[in-house]
Amino acid sequence: MEKLRDGYLFQEIRRREEEHRKKYPTANVITLGVGDTTQPIPQIITSSMVQKACALSTDEGYSGYGPEQGEKALRQAIADKLYTHVEVKGDEVFVSDGAQCDISRLQLLMGSNLTIAVQDPSFPAYIDTGVLIGQTGEFHEKTRKYKNIEYMKCGPENDFFPDLSITPRTDIIFLCSPNNPTGHAATRKQLQQLVEFATKNGSIIIYDSAYTAYISDDSPRTIFEIPGAKEVAIEVSTFSKFAGFTGVRLGWTVIPKELKYANGFPIINDYNRIVCTCFNGASNIVQAGGLTCLSQEGYMALCSVIDNYRENAKILIDTLTSLGLKVYGGKNAPYVWVKFPGSSSSWDVFTEILEKTHIVTVPGAGFGPGGEGFIRISAFGNREVILEASKRLKTLFK
Repeated sequence: MEKLRDGYLFQEIRRREEEHRKKYPTANVITLGVGDTTQPIPQIITSSMVQKACALSTDEGYSGYGPEQGEKALRQAIADKLYTHVEVKGDEVFVSDGAQCDISRLQLLMGSNLTIAVQDPSFPAYIDTGVLIGQTGEFHEKTRKYKNIEYMKCGPENDFFPDLSITPRTDIIFLCSPNNPTGHAATRKQLQQLVEFATKNGSIIIYDSAYTAYISDDSPRTIFEIPGAKEVAIEVSTFSKFAGFTGVRLGWTVIPKELKYANGFPIINDYNRIVCTCFNGASNIVQAGGLTCLSQEGYMALCSVIDNYRENAKILIDTLTSLGLKVYGGKNAPYVWVKFPGSSSSWDVFTEILEKTHIVTVPGAGFGPGGEGFIRISAFGNREVILEASKRLKTLFK
């Protein structure tokens, strides 16, 4: 605990936002920082959760503990609906209360004696859970890195993907695609290189596909589209960002049966033991909503919400590009990754934007040293809010 940096990134942003609101009590603060969805969940989905909740008041509809791994129907629906181009079995899917919780459970499974590599920049939970489990060594203030973590630089200079020719072997490789924060979706060629790298080195890839529903080109939607991936990869995902379940809480992890330790023992057996020990299963009410998300009508309703966020991202990209800034992401993810000129730290840029426009963003340095000089702006917002934010951002360089 002492090795953790002062505060979790998004907690720190909320703290600064609250300070700003106290300083400017009449300001209309726009929050485009923490990646929280804003559009209502389609009624067909919430209605199914209401029906499930009401059924719990009847003798016929009441249910208590369910399977820790998730309801069989939902596990199979995830496999059938979200893995249409690959073979994923229902009993390889573990339903949970969200991807971030599963990352912690996977770290618990892997233990403190393994080495890990992360994209730089990347979602901070990969590093912070590594610190908590004891994998990381000391934090160096000068480099802004933990001693025992391999930081794989992912910037514009290498198409936001690690240069595997100079990456040393680690036991675990965390990779998020589309990436949070950069918005880059790994290409088929890039993922093939990663799978071959992991196979050669006996590494396990923990692949975070939380934003896969936002992919608008032919980038792979799951690492299991890559030949050989089932022997080296675990996939973590969530209903949070495509179904608006950030507060409802529902996710899943896929552990292929082909994934084994060096001695041939299936990893899925150990993960099942972890889940049964540390988790009582996702809410049965929420799982009913998840099942409706994957129905034909429910999924179609969600697609219109996703399209709305995509259009928001396009508006932000056009605005920032018009200011002469270098803008990345926003096409396959709901985040816009912006390079700001000059030598100011990203926290300074965050503060300047907040002071001048009353807009909350995220400083790139919060995602690792590779994020310095960048700002992440979320496209999760109502259209009128995004338009107002764009209007304010145009005043930055006047």
